Amino acid sequence: MKIKKLIDSLDLIYYEYDPKTNIIKPDNKYCNQHTQREFTKITFYLSKKHIQFDVLPDKAIIVNGKNSIMSRIKRAYNSIAEDIKNSRKNIFVLSNKKVKWAKNIPLFEIKFIKKDIDLEKYDALIFTSKNAIESINSFNKSWKKIPAYVISPQSAKLVRNLNGRLEFVGKEKHGDKFAEEIAEDLKDKKVLYLRGEKTVSRLVDILREQGINCDEESIYENNFKKIEKKVNFPKGSKIIFSSPSTIEYFFKNFEWDNSFYAISIGQTTAKHFPKNIKPLIADDTSIEACVQKAIEVE
Repeated sequence: MKIKKLIDSLDLIYYEYDPKTNIIKPDNKYCNQHTQREFTKITFYLSKKHIQFDVLPDKAIIVNGKNSIMSRIKRAYNSIAEDIKNSRKNIFVLSNKKVKWAKNIPLFEIKFIKKDIDLEKYDALIFTSKNAIESINSFNKSWKKIPAYVISPQSAKLVRNLNGRLEFVGKEKHGDKFAEEIAEDLKDKKVLYLRGEKTVSRLVDILREQGINCDEESIYENNFKKIEKKVNFPKGSKIIFSSPSTIEYFFKNFEWDNSFYAISIGQTTAKHFPKNIKPLIADDTSIEACVQKAIEVE
């Protein structure tokens, strides 16, 4: 708990602490000056607190653990065993996003909506989706000059990777609570929320109720994709739903079996399931966190 509390206090984006292995793991999809900065930050604070650690070949950091040859062999064996075990689990992501241990069944396509938006008049931008960041970046690069408030570390990584001005990363990870987190800081600012065409969050309403001047623009849409070939979900399949739309699209294509497990990316999405389905909610609003939740299901 001491280590977890310390790591949480560092507000990391690219590194995540795994209490089961006592390893602080990097997101290997990113390797830049920001990951190096976080690496330096972690090792500095561990040294300052006189906490023993070793650096592994992939820049992961093992805390209070052995790094002998036998220990490395054991970790490698456990990693291989974990890969084999998790690969056998029937985990399905209903998009084309590739995540380790999950199979893809794309039920929708993202289409960017190009708009003529005068970003110069805004003091802050709000993002609750990586799709919105990618969309605005495709047609208006000036967003990078404006402080960005994002709901999760996954969105934060993308903002930094595109050289945007990351101002705030949500800790609550859910739309309505995220609005409450950022409200105080956004007072006296003119704000723009960039989102998808369909939204179920009350984020804008909550901010406006607190007197914040908040506009919104939909800059991408989520289009249904019919599955042409037959898909067989084995009994006990873990199916990940990343939005209310994926719930709608799933039932346009498939029937639900009572042996299935539904994994919801967040509380808002969870409210849109049929009454007979009780979803498990991921610990973070990311597909990666959903897959991790699915792995925990035995």
